[in-house]
Amino acid sequence: MTLVLRTADLPAQQIPALDVAPVEPRPLLQPQTEPQVPGGPGAARCLSHPHELSLRGIPVICPACRARRDWLLINQGRDVWVVCRCSNQWLEPEISRADFDALIAVPDGTMYPSVQQGLAALGFDGLLAGAHFE
Repeated sequence: MTLVLRTADLPAQQIPALDVAPVEPRPLLQPQTEPQVPGGPGAARCLSHPHELSLRGIPVICPACRARRDWLLINQGRDVWVVCRCSNQWLEPEISRADFDALIAVPDGTMYPSVQQGLAALGFDGLLAGAHFE
């Protein structure tokens, strides 16, 4: 059932148009435009770890060059890889995604189109093999 109000008995009145000023943006009420962090199964996050890394009390040593520090940790999905400056890398099952998340102090940073371009930009592509930065 639809309710219809009868207004035929009342004289038609003109409603004056209201001058509405444009609403100024209110920064606290509008969402800030932030760069979107890539997501999905193909997204990878990298974390530089310049100090020694020990897993269950055992120090991590690169099997190729015997380095003991200056690592790059890459998280993709549930997996975490350790990358050495000599470009040697391996999947480390002892580091979980939760461990990786706990190591990240600032979740945002520089974004690279691919992991390979990130490795080259951060100096973990083998070009700086044997170099250690403090």
